Amino acid sequence: MTRTAALAAVLLSLVLPTTASADEQHACLSKAEQRAAIANGQAITLADAIRSARGSVRGHGAREVVKARLCREPNGLVYVLTVLARNGKVTHTTVDATSGKVVDAR
Repeated sequence: MTRTAALAAVLLSLVLPTTASADEQHACLSKAEQRAAIANGQAITLADAIRSARGSVRGHGAREVVKARLCREPNGLVYVLTVLARNGKVTHTTVDATSGKVVDAR
């Protein structure tokens, strides 16, 4: 196995279990449901959620959001964001979709 293939296999093994468990924990909305929730004032826009996430992880070198989902949790709607830091570290940030406050960052 080449060095690149080995590195890719390790990265996939680290990312895939985390992604699967995040999907199992959240009941995510379809695109139409997301639009309706934003239009009805039940959720802030994705752009506002991303601004909140970037502001909360500035010291960690947040670079870009690579995946975003609007999901239902027992306490209400949340954005679950996958953020790629400048150092290459992938983190998951949860933003309350009503208030825009970051509630979890791992």
